[in-house]
Amino acid sequence: MKRIFLLFIYLSFVPALYAQTLFTYGGIPVDKEEFLRAYNKNKVTVADKEKSLREYLDLYTRFKLKVKAATDIRMDTLQQLLYDLQNFRSQVDESYMNNEKAMNQLVNETFERSGKDIHVLHFYAGIDAKMAPADTAKAYLAMKELQDKLKPGSVNYEELVKDLSKKYLPVRQSDIGFITAFSLPYAYENIIYGLKAGEASAPYRSKNGLHVFKVLEERKSMGKWRIAQILLAYPPGDQSEQVTALQHKADSVYAALKRGEDFMNLAKRVSDDKLTYMSGGEMPEFGTGKFELSFEKEVLKLTRDGEVGKPFASAFGFHILKRLSQTNTPVVKDANYLYELKQKIQQDSRIAGIKEKFVTEIIPKTGYKKITRVSNAELYRFADSAVVTDADLPVKKYPVSDKVIISFTKSNLKGSDWLNFVREYKNNPSVYKGEDNAALMAKFISTSVLDYYKKHLEEYDAEFRYQMDEFKEGNLLFEIMEKRVWGSASNDSAGLQKQYNEHKNNYLWGPSASVLLFNCSSSAISSQCITEIKTGKPWKKIVAEGNNNIQADSGRYEISQLPLPAGIKAEAGIITEPLINSVDGTVSFIKILSLYENGLQRSFEDARGLVINDYQNILEEKWIEELKKKYPVKVNESVFISLLK
Repeated sequence: MKRIFLLFIYLSFVPALYAQTLFTYGGIPVDKEEFLRAYNKNKVTVADKEKSLREYLDLYTRFKLKVKAATDIRMDTLQQLLYDLQNFRSQVDESYMNNEKAMNQLVNETFERSGKDIHVLHFYAGIDAKMAPADTAKAYLAMKELQDKLKPGSVNYEELVKDLSKKYLPVRQSDIGFITAFSLPYAYENIIYGLKAGEASAPYRSKNGLHVFKVLEERKSMGKWRIAQILLAYPPGDQSEQVTALQHKADSVYAALKRGEDFMNLAKRVSDDKLTYMSGGEMPEFGTGKFELSFEKEVLKLTRDGEVGKPFASAFGFHILKRLSQTNTPVVKDANYLYELKQKIQQDSRIAGIKEKFVTEIIPKTGYKKITRVSNAELYRFADSAVVTDADLPVKKYPVSDKVIISFTKSNLKGSDWLNFVREYKNNPSVYKGEDNAALMAKFISTSVLDYYKKHLEEYDAEFRYQMDEFKEGNLLFEIMEKRVWGSASNDSAGLQKQYNEHKNNYLWGPSASVLLFNCSSSAISSQCITEIKTGKPWKKIVAEGNNNIQADSGRYEISQLPLPAGIKAEAGIITEPLINSVDGTVSFIKILSLYENGLQRSFEDARGLVINDYQNILEEKWIEELKKKYPVKVNESVFISLLK
């Protein structure tokens, strides 16, 4: 009896070890772990930890009270919020559908490869399903001999390919140029990054042929470039006289640029690149492997921003390039860059291996069980018939249609689900590659396991559940604040006017200025914009003629709000140095029109934003007091003290 009593005491105590209630509001508990998870997301280095925790505890209790107020009036059932929650779920759930360890390994691998560019030769011999076995054997012999002859090092590749083509069957060779991660299919990338400079790969069989790769050289990653170009395209027919005339025109354009002509204006007037001429010739940012090697070599000749290269010819015409900027590939594992790599991996074929590992890992969690009462032979027997069923009609009532063939913890799949899968898969030529029924069954099981896991993701992944709860509560907070505070304050004209009249001394100007604010889509456009401003051209006309590449506005701002470079004093008439946004490449600058002294009274309209903010704070404090009376907040001090340890 004593043992049973002690066991009861122990079992009663265990939950307290893992879920310590930090505070309650209206009797609803919030545990220590939930609070710490929220606190640590917003954590900064502080001198007084207790003060920081108490301030955040106050913020968090207020947050919980507001969310409770929202759920009490059933805001969580609003169709827009339900739609937003489902839409958010669909955006983030895929990032939880992988083996995190394998994903991290793949991110690290991609990071290492991104730091190196590799110059590659590619050799190829075609093979198809209709080929006679003897010809397929010839292809293997040709590529094996090719590999052997490539091993010694430098050879005459054209002669080698000609000899092999005569001896066996056609073999093709091409210089791919420099590649980096994501430049080629993952299977090819794996082969190439496994080779040393001068080394050739063993023949690799793809669906359509055999491939051999040879690494010529390696270099440190060249990063990404922003380049503007003027293209003078070859005329139809490509007559030599016309080409000569075009070369003279390219030389004339280059000479004009050397004399100081604006690159952007010339691009608009003479460039034949229809995709870039209206933006001053600026091309989308690109990196290694985007363009052919000869083009890339000309880009590399430009060693400083703003430099313009001499005209050169390509298969498309004569190019004149201007370097706008160059960004190095990160050499340390910056969080933003790793996130960018992870997003690319999610869209790349290399994710397939992770998915396979993930399915194996989650099968036991889903309670998956194959029902053996229905044999695979029975399921396969009707698969072909299901494919020819009219796609607009449901699968016919085959003998297996209503039989349960797979069970999960909370749902079952029937034979009809299998037959529908086969019909949809085989009728989609972009995915169906002639797999037999056994292979399709493996895909069906894998897909079904993933679908079930995704639908019940909150049950399996605590982090996903936390993220969904945070989004839901954040949306509820926004809606209730809009209803009770923000919207109420903004729409209460009498209350705002009263707030302004009674506290005018709170709404004075500091040292301020009237300014024009500009935002341009590129450096080239910002340069042209500044030139036109200096000539006295009206700013509204500049914007109107900017084809949506220039945005501008005027207004009065306090000097402290202006993005003035360090050491620059605000003076009427100055135009600030352009600031480039590293994220999207847009460029902003301001022109100061006039200055005002400190302490001038703001009008109600000038102070409106400040007045609304103050009035919102007053309304919010009154509301919080009401909520605390309705849902009393009680803090467990002993649990709070444990946070300080």
